[in-house]
Amino acid sequence: MNKYNLIAILLSLTFATSCQIKNEGKQEQNIMIKNQVKAPVAKKISKELVIHNDVRIDNYYWLKDKENPEVIEYLNAENKYYDLLTANTKEFQKSLFEEMKSRIKEDDESVPYKKNGYYYITRFETGKQYPIHTRKKDDLEANEEIIFDVNELAEGHDYYALVGLNVSENNNLASFGVDTISRRQYNLQFKNLETGETYPDLIKNTTGGAAWANDNKTIFYTKKDPITLRSDKIFKHILGTHASEDVLVYEEKDDTFGAYVFKSKSKKYIIIGCYNTVSTEYRFLEADNPNQDFKIIQPRERDLEYSIAHFENDFYVLTNKDGAKNFKLMKTPVNNSKKENWTDVIPHRDDTLLEDFSIFKDYLILEERNNGLNKIRIKKWKNQTDYYLPFDEETYSASVYYNPEFDTDVLRYSYNSFTTPTSVIDFNMENKSKDVKKEQEVLGGKFDKNNYKSERIWATARDGKKVAISLVYRKDTQLNADTPLLLYAYGSYGHTVEDRFSTVKLSLLDRGFVYATAHIRGSEYLGRQWYENGKMFHKKNTFTDFNDCAKHLIKKNYTSPNHLYAEGGSAGGLLMGAIINMEAELYNGIIASVPFVDVVTTMLDESIPLTTGEFDEWGNPKNKESYDYMMSYSPYDNVNKKSYPNMLVTTGLHDSQVQYFEPAKWVAKLRELKTDSNLLFLHTNMDTGHGGASGRFDALKEVARDYVFLFDLEDIGN
Repeated sequence: MNKYNLIAILLSLTFATSCQIKNEGKQEQNIMIKNQVKAPVAKKISKELVIHNDVRIDNYYWLKDKENPEVIEYLNAENKYYDLLTANTKEFQKSLFEEMKSRIKEDDESVPYKKNGYYYITRFETGKQYPIHTRKKDDLEANEEIIFDVNELAEGHDYYALVGLNVSENNNLASFGVDTISRRQYNLQFKNLETGETYPDLIKNTTGGAAWANDNKTIFYTKKDPITLRSDKIFKHILGTHASEDVLVYEEKDDTFGAYVFKSKSKKYIIIGCYNTVSTEYRFLEADNPNQDFKIIQPRERDLEYSIAHFENDFYVLTNKDGAKNFKLMKTPVNNSKKENWTDVIPHRDDTLLEDFSIFKDYLILEERNNGLNKIRIKKWKNQTDYYLPFDEETYSASVYYNPEFDTDVLRYSYNSFTTPTSVIDFNMENKSKDVKKEQEVLGGKFDKNNYKSERIWATARDGKKVAISLVYRKDTQLNADTPLLLYAYGSYGHTVEDRFSTVKLSLLDRGFVYATAHIRGSEYLGRQWYENGKMFHKKNTFTDFNDCAKHLIKKNYTSPNHLYAEGGSAGGLLMGAIINMEAELYNGIIASVPFVDVVTTMLDESIPLTTGEFDEWGNPKNKESYDYMMSYSPYDNVNKKSYPNMLVTTGLHDSQVQYFEPAKWVAKLRELKTDSNLLFLHTNMDTGHGGASGRFDALKEVARDYVFLFDLEDIGN
């Protein structure tokens, strides 16, 4: 019998004893269970890691070996430890899950969009976890064709993801990708939509997406490196042939770059894109002539970023060329596309980030960000029409929706805020009329947006920069030192967290919590420079911004350290690890989901997915200057003997983005060194990866688990 099985038996015996306790309150039972149960202790096997004449000792490096039965036994023991110490909350978790589920319209469907003569609709049925993809020919009164019922396909699988659904130009064929492991390695398949037959063509280890040439038989797709999962090869497949016959049309040999393929909205070109953190490059061929060679648009240059769309005789180029930090829009002739021929369409502006653009036959649509807020700008090609859609809330999220039709006056966009459910709106760009196609329903009969308040405040960071914090809470919540508050952030890759409506967050707000998002450096909330000032050798601004936001909320009496909680996932999990190493005393609890915490060791291992492509985000620790800086904040390397907050750490065994062993090692080291008696849980989903559960209801169970962790710390019952 191994020691982890012994721990599981002891835990069960302890729980049986605790269940006999009579006339004790919940807190007394929790204390008794906690005092009797010993957490799993990972064994220590010293591993020397040496670089730049610096020696690190990693006692938990062995947890990296997923094939070692002791690793699985340890993860299972941690799960059992979590299950025992949270046994008193299981009924609450179930009821909270039902509460969240009850707000969802189970028999729901998307707003239909029209493409190439068909209306496409995704719908859900009551009690079912997965979507049903359908279409109707010519009008919405036509008979429904079911393309895929994912519920049927997912039967027998613990995890099932269908992605990249793409229909050929003749409307008869569909390509799609399937992942049943949660490793984001998709099997690409093809279905005849007339006969219902799924063809025997099966291509393994792809990104799941594909681009159809106009001959309806040639497909371009992207394969991944089987070890690093880098998207590095573009192949051409002829429907009905074996994958071994596919032609390699492009290979990305620079291991800091990835590649992908897509079709232009104009349907005229197949385009290959190559990218890393600071550079991009595109190639194209005519979709009518898929056997041509690809032509390069503009060769890659370090620090030159651009993306493209085709219109008439030109490529339109969103780029940072010539120091356009916040990007500008240019254009260039298709037959003369090098950067020397690019001319301005929308010039650079210091105060406005140009995030994206969309092209219609008569209109150009610009998605901008000014002072942190989304703007949608509409320009007509042939006259001086130029205006913004009006939005009047203090903080909100607005974005252009999927608009596959080119020749239309109607722009579809979405709008929501912390207090306003999501609406999908068709806007007539000619007469400026609006048609709300769908407004998110919040079932249960208890939601009234007038009961909630959202606001945006500004904290002063330690270097004087102003950092925005978006908040939402019930109007009847008393804001003081006893108010529980959950502070969330991400803060990497230039990703901006939008202030979106969420039905699940109502379970927090209705129990007296304030929910807040800190728009820290590392995002592009205040423009591209805001991102630049939160990466590489400025990365620690991300962490200090977050802690300074926490201090501001405490100072302004929104909460106090006894009731302040923080949450982040993936790179936001790195944030969680860094902030508590720096100033743990600010927080009563932390939720770290799939946290990227072993920064230096991971970035030194080029066999781990994502490593080589992110040297310009974090730094390459093979360079001593980068190594020293990364070591100064790496959460795993900076765990020390001190008190840490209550913590719930979650991961997935099959995670391809942040490997499970990072959070596992981190928790093991925290258990070894922390000096407090606060809760520390590691929960590993043994069936999933980075994104968690695939079913819409199973995902809610994970949210319920996290929220009950907070509620239990606040002694908030069902």
